[in-house]
Amino acid sequence: MSLGLHTTLQHLSTCDDIPELNILLVGCGDGRHLLKTICQARRWPQRRLNFYIIESDLELLARQLLFLTLALENPEQMGLQEKCEMFLEMFGNSMVRSKTAAYLQDQCALFIKCVTDPEYQQSVLPFLNMTSLKFKEKDELEYIFKFWQTPEPKLFPIDRYWDVKNRQFLGKRYDSRRGAYDWDLNMKLHDRGAAMIAATDYNRWREKGVAFMIREGIYDVPNKTLASHMTVTHRCGKVRARGYWGDITTSPYIAYGIETEEKGLLKSANGVYTKTAQNLSQYNITSMFHELVAGQKYSLPTPNENGSEEGASTFPSNGSVAQTTIQEEEESSERTNGDLDHEKYYHKLDNVVIHLLPLSWVHDLHHRSKFLKLFNIIYFSCSMVHHLTPDYKLISARKATLILELTKFMVDLHVDKIKSYVTIVAKVAKEAGFAATENIDWKRDHIATFERLDDGEEDQKRIVKGL
Repeated sequence: MSLGLHTTLQHLSTCDDIPELNILLVGCGDGRHLLKTICQARRWPQRRLNFYIIESDLELLARQLLFLTLALENPEQMGLQEKCEMFLEMFGNSMVRSKTAAYLQDQCALFIKCVTDPEYQQSVLPFLNMTSLKFKEKDELEYIFKFWQTPEPKLFPIDRYWDVKNRQFLGKRYDSRRGAYDWDLNMKLHDRGAAMIAATDYNRWREKGVAFMIREGIYDVPNKTLASHMTVTHRCGKVRARGYWGDITTSPYIAYGIETEEKGLLKSANGVYTKTAQNLSQYNITSMFHELVAGQKYSLPTPNENGSEEGASTFPSNGSVAQTTIQEEEESSERTNGDLDHEKYYHKLDNVVIHLLPLSWVHDLHHRSKFLKLFNIIYFSCSMVHHLTPDYKLISARKATLILELTKFMVDLHVDKIKSYVTIVAKVAKEAGFAATENIDWKRDHIATFERLDDGEEDQKRIVKGL
């Protein structure tokens, strides 16, 4: 769901004195909220969108920058189908094709220059504001991009990391892991509303970490964008180790593969969905990237004269955006950082400013006067909701919407904990001065929405409760 929620937008559409929409995203991780809101912004009354992003790790900020620039690639240089395929590979695969790895290395040269040269960054990516980041954090980002740029695959043996993590998670069940995969898929994910995830795709991802195999090819290059650091206990003490510390149970299909506006893709036969989560993810990314460039909704290709649907399996672009052709792919694969001016290859992003903020600011935004009563929408992921305090009411605007991610699709959590988490977030939101907009159903909802209470409303509720 786009972060431009109906309740907030209905309020804003009646307030002509609110020229900007200020959105705080805490711990989004994969950037799907940012991308979808930007791509579908033209559906709503035109206002300037100011995004403020706080992440738990700088690697997540780096990935968001990568996905954003990929989405903004000029269609004359990269076709819509190719763009979609590269996005899904880097988003959800532990291993990618060599062509995708080459694109990543090429982009890193741009990112390094942007981090180290603010003037160049503003000329190439004027919608991005990195001024709040400290020099130490910029140096860390540069280090991350240089690591991504290094072609040596042995620096990040994710296949070994994945297997070790899988063995640790399953323990004695490792030898019968296929049964464990099927149980998690059918009794948990399917039961909670993700029945379009195919067993073949899910088992492949659980075993090797490769979620999307849209195009026939060899997926043999480690996806270094999934690397991150964690402090672990070693025999010599606590050390900061690089590895893969992400999800190995829920799957990346949840982000883009279980909901879609194209209801024809949700048809079922004999109780089984005819399209899989991989198909839905491909369609959703294609439609988002198309709408970002073309400014209009994407529609599936119309049937040919013989009755077959042209491009039904690959969802190619329609006439509004340059289609992927063999010639186009060859041209894009030949691009190198030395023979192009990056300024010519990005779609212009109007009325959008993205502010990257340090993690330390999650505790002291209310101490900065420029943030007081600023945010119309505040989002917290389930991994960051413990940072939500009553101080956030000070930086939220009137009728602001608070969105808290729930743990509905966390496979490794027992149902009792998922239910209790709903109670916890409702209590945290109430203490922060927000009231639920509707009843929260742990099995139906993957997010919970709350609305900021005016001081008068909150005092009145206290009086009524006291009586």
